[in-house]
Amino acid sequence: MASFRFIETFPALDAVEGLVHAFILKHPEIDVVTDRETALKRLEEHHHTQLAALGIDHNHLATGDQVHGKIVFCCDPLGGAVNAHHHQTDGLATATVGQFIGVFVADCGAVYIADPIKRACALVHSGKKGSELGIAAEAISLMKRHYGSNPADLVVQIAPCIRPPMYEIDFAAQIIRSCEKEGVPTDQIHDCGTCTTSDPDLYYSYRLEKGKTGRLFAVIGWNS
Repeated sequence: MASFRFIETFPALDAVEGLVHAFILKHPEIDVVTDRETALKRLEEHHHTQLAALGIDHNHLATGDQVHGKIVFCCDPLGGAVNAHHHQTDGLATATVGQFIGVFVADCGAVYIADPIKRACALVHSGKKGSELGIAAEAISLMKRHYGSNPADLVVQIAPCIRPPMYEIDFAAQIIRSCEKEGVPTDQIHDCGTCTTSDPDLYYSYRLEKGKTGRLFAVIGWNS
């Protein structure tokens, strides 16, 4: 098999001790010119392989539907980390060691939020609609309520997403403004600046591929 780069990480999150994260990239040899559910099924083994390389057990992974809303769900099971799928959610949060959370994107923004002090984290799917609804701010508010997070301690990272001029709205800028408004210091909000249409070998793009495409997978959690 040809050699491909399948995982992208971000320096700001790499610097947080005990935090594991990744942005799982495209597999060019998997046919995803189909509907979303079929594409995700075809990508499942690829995603599980990359998770295993990160030391993440996919049986300890929670995901959501990504319905372009602003519901964020806390994943802190009493019996320890679990595999769970939460319907009607676009964001997940956890402070449970070993519980990982993930979201699927294909042009929308995956926004990672980490609290190195309270050892909590969140991950949200924020595209045009989610950014208008302020889902990143919703996740920060939830972390404040459930985990006692102080916005001044948070580290925020925006993954590759579609951007102008390939898209008419700069929702990455909206995400940054909403996090700043919630009290996250500007220098702790990081945006990779990459457009998902910029490299078809690495990224799936819903717009570029006219809706028949795969999904990139963002994941985060604490291993210690």
